[in-house]
Amino acid sequence: MGRSYEAFVGLRYVRAEGRNRFISFIALASVLSIAIGVIALTTVLSVVNGFERALTGHLIGMETEATIIAYGDSLDDLAGSPEGPGPAGWRRVAAQLRQHPEVVGAAPYLQSEALATRGEAVKGALLRGILPQEERQVSPLAEKMTAGRLDALAPGRFGAVLGDDLAKLLQAGVGDAISLVLPAANVTPAGLLPRLKRFTVVGIYDTDMYEFDSSVAFIHLQDASRFLRAARPTGLRLKTTDAAQAPRISREALAGIPGRYGVIDWTQRYVNYFRSLKMTKKMMFVVLVLIVAVAAFNIVSTLVMAVTDKQADIAVLRAMGATPGGVMKIFIIQGLAIGGAGILLGAAGGAWLAGNIGVIVPALEAWFQVRFMPPEVYYVSELPAELRWRDLAATAATAFLLTVAATLYPAWRAARTRPAEVLRYE
Repeated sequence: MGRSYEAFVGLRYVRAEGRNRFISFIALASVLSIAIGVIALTTVLSVVNGFERALTGHLIGMETEATIIAYGDSLDDLAGSPEGPGPAGWRRVAAQLRQHPEVVGAAPYLQSEALATRGEAVKGALLRGILPQEERQVSPLAEKMTAGRLDALAPGRFGAVLGDDLAKLLQAGVGDAISLVLPAANVTPAGLLPRLKRFTVVGIYDTDMYEFDSSVAFIHLQDASRFLRAARPTGLRLKTTDAAQAPRISREALAGIPGRYGVIDWTQRYVNYFRSLKMTKKMMFVVLVLIVAVAAFNIVSTLVMAVTDKQADIAVLRAMGATPGGVMKIFIIQGLAIGGAGILLGAAGGAWLAGNIGVIVPALEAWFQVRFMPPEVYYVSELPAELRWRDLAATAATAFLLTVAATLYPAWRAARTRPAEVLRYE
């Protein structure tokens, strides 16, 4: 017998004819089941990857990659002129940090919690004092402005830049006045009164991140110093050439600078978020692999039916000299053809769906009048997706291994066929 008869017969059995068309229907169902499983696994992994990318971009982009915090008075130079008295304090430290070849920028900030009020609207906010020109080095805030300008924050004018969602909650626009209340009190003849100050809204920004846009208000660093009665910045925010290497770069840049400092990088600040995403991705992979496994093991029923139906053909092949191993190859090839078709169809469908999910989801939201990603709940307001080829390869490889496992028992059962017993009644 020719060496390629196993492939010829196995592929021929995939398309059964006549009274065996029911087996072909079951095979088609197996192909579609595997394809759907691979599509689901590919799409879900792509969405999780998209969440990780979007979350990293939003968090690192607005919260910076690393923060330098001083212990003592090493950053003390807020008093004096609006831009600081000279080369001492944070300016000296920032200049030394920028000497590192991988540090792009360093900017001071002064931060405190506050209540933002306007009329009857009240919202807790994170008040952050910045220098607009320095802030451009470390965050894209100026590029996120939808109304007004970041440069409108001038010392002594007590202007404020609000997030879009915070402005909507306060029903405030550019030119409107809001009140900021600190969790501290002034001692007056009338008793203890909360420390508050009226600020004028000079700009509104939108980062497409509800958690940030609804809670952070920016004011000028000098105004923050006067309002908070602080003599020094809270710390310095760093921008590096590579966010993934920010922990190493920030510590290298700080080494050798006299004074007592601490470093908090983005991997420490948001470690729980990214651990949660990684755990979610692993659990999703396990759960969806089980779905693919169920689909793959539909091949078992297809091949068992095929083996039962082809008993006479198997006996004839054995009588003509086919070995048990050759018979096993026939049905393994048949199963792999079914599984391979499902894997290829699923991989193509999953890649297409992951690439077009940004168009499909808004269309479904408009059709069903529902919001799948409410910004009040999630860090991002749109469903992101990022197809990574290694994930697609891992999905296809897993489905292939499950398909191989599903073919072994039916093929082994076919190889055990005894020609004499089967042909006795033919």
